[in-house]
Amino acid sequence: MTMTLKNKIESGQFVLTAELGPPRSSKGDSVRKKSRHFRDIADGINITDNQTAIVRLPSIAASKILVEEGLEPVVQITCRDRNRLALQSDLLGMSALGIHNVLCLTGDYQSFGNHPEAKGVFDLDSVQLIAAAKRMTQGYFLSGDQIKTPPHLFIGGAANPFAPPLEFRVLRLAKKIKAGAQFIQTQAVFDLERFAEWMKRVRDWGLHEKIAILAGVMPVKSVKALQYMEKEVPGMTISKDIISRMEKAEKPKEEGVKIAVETIQKLREIKGLQGIHLMPLMWESITPRIAEESGFLKEKKSSPRSEKSPEEKQHSREKGK
Repeated sequence: MTMTLKNKIESGQFVLTAELGPPRSSKGDSVRKKSRHFRDIADGINITDNQTAIVRLPSIAASKILVEEGLEPVVQITCRDRNRLALQSDLLGMSALGIHNVLCLTGDYQSFGNHPEAKGVFDLDSVQLIAAAKRMTQGYFLSGDQIKTPPHLFIGGAANPFAPPLEFRVLRLAKKIKAGAQFIQTQAVFDLERFAEWMKRVRDWGLHEKIAILAGVMPVKSVKALQYMEKEVPGMTISKDIISRMEKAEKPKEEGVKIAVETIQKLREIKGLQGIHLMPLMWESITPRIAEESGFLKEKKSSPRSEKSPEEKQHSREKGK
C-alpha cells in the first residue's frame, strides 16, 4: 500500500514537500509538465492559491491534475478571497475529489498583486480556518449543522520564525496546534541562527512532539531576489553572509543552489524538525538537483519499499501462478 504524506509523517519519516506555482491561464498541461520535476522526489506537492495576489489556475483544479498524474498534492487555501461559506465548500470539494492535504493560510494582501483594488474578505483568519477544517472532520459545519459525510483532511498551517517578537511566534504555533493543525511549513530559512533559536523555544514548549515541522528552503537566482524579499516580505530576515555570497558569486544561480543544499544539510541537524519544504518560486526544474545533492534521493532509493496491502499481495500471488 502506497504511503501518504500523512502516513509518512505519523510514522516519523523525515519528509520532503515542494511547491508548484500554477499558471496564469487555463492551460492544465503546464501543471502536468511541472509535475514531472517532483515525481519520485516529493512526498507532497503544494499548489499555491493565487500567490502574491495574482490570478492563477485554482489550487484545487491544479491539485486534481496532480492526482491524475499519480502524485500527492497539498491544497493551499487562503482566507483572502473567500468567506466561511466558500471556505467550507472548498474543503468538502477537495475531499470529494480525493485530495486530503490542506494548508490553511491567511493569504498575501491584494495590494501585493495586479488587482490592488480587489476587496479582501478575511472572514476567518488562518487559525480559525484550521479550527473549521478540524471541526468539519469531526462531522460539523461552523453553523453547528451536522455533515452526513465529513471530509477526510490532513490539516497544515504556516509559521514565520523570523518576525518579532519571537515568543509570539511560538505562541501562534501553539494556537495552530490547539486549533487542529497536524503539520507546519515555515517561512523560507535564510537565517539559520534565528531559526535554531525559534526551534529551541519550540522544543522548550514541547511543541515539536505535537506536530510535524517542515522548514522552508528557497533556492534563489540572484542577490536582487534576496534584497527584494528582505525589503518587501514582512518578517523576512536574511543573514549578511548569504547576501555577501550572492553578491560575490560569478554564477549566482549556482551559488543559490549551493546555499539551498547547504541550508538543508544544516537544518537536518536541528532537533525536532521532521522535514523540508522546498519553495523554488517558479523554478520547479531545479528540484531534482537539490534533492539529489542534499541526499534525499539517495535515502529514497535505499529505503525499503512500502508494504503491500492484502489485495496487492493476493494479486501478485495470482500473477505468479
